[in-house]
Amino acid sequence: MEFHNKAVIFIGELRKSLKLLGMAVLAATVAVFFLTPDLLRVVQSHLAENLYFFSVAGPFLAHVKLAVFVALYLLMPWIMAVFWRALGKPFGVEGGQLFFFILCTALLFYAGTLFCYFVTLPFGINFLLGFGSEQLRPVIAVTRFINFVTLFVLAFGAIFELPVFMVFLARVGVCPRRTFEKNRRYALLVIAIVAALLTPTPDIVNMLLMGGPLYLLYESGIIILRLMGVK
Repeated sequence: MEFHNKAVIFIGELRKSLKLLGMAVLAATVAVFFLTPDLLRVVQSHLAENLYFFSVAGPFLAHVKLAVFVALYLLMPWIMAVFWRALGKPFGVEGGQLFFFILCTALLFYAGTLFCYFVTLPFGINFLLGFGSEQLRPVIAVTRFINFVTLFVLAFGAIFELPVFMVFLARVGVCPRRTFEKNRRYALLVIAIVAALLTPTPDIVNMLLMGGPLYLLYESGIIILRLMGVK
């Protein structure tokens, strides 16, 4: 019953800001749309050589998807603020603590996306395209390319926020620090599974590029809890 009440409060607080946030995302998407040709050239020069389209609406849809992604990327601090204000309300998290969660999640999100874009994706794409030959030449659809890149960038940004959510769960008494310490082996197993699912290639190098930092983030969450004196 208590969980149900907290969930109701969270959803109620979240709904208060969703309309304004949605309008902001829409406005940002429209504004960014006119810059997507340049943005696509930058991404293409970094990750792929030639892109193609196989439907009349293909290029337009690719630019729209890229514009939506960039809009969400730029507005992520605001999105985090809306989320944490709503989540903090039923648990009594406010003031400086609330600012800490907002700031840290935004910073870790951007750190994860940059790590993915500059490290993991180039390795993964080069590995996959390495199977090409004279008989198998890559013909990459622009819409699928945009889907592939934006999905993994957002996924890396999300998982890099792990330490902040560990601190929050321990802070509100849902999952004490000792639980994280006692279940390292299970955490390592879950991290390995997540890395296998989310990395663009199944090879051990790319899995380590994701799983390694993720486990370090897990351990850093435990260290932060110790320094904060949270049991």
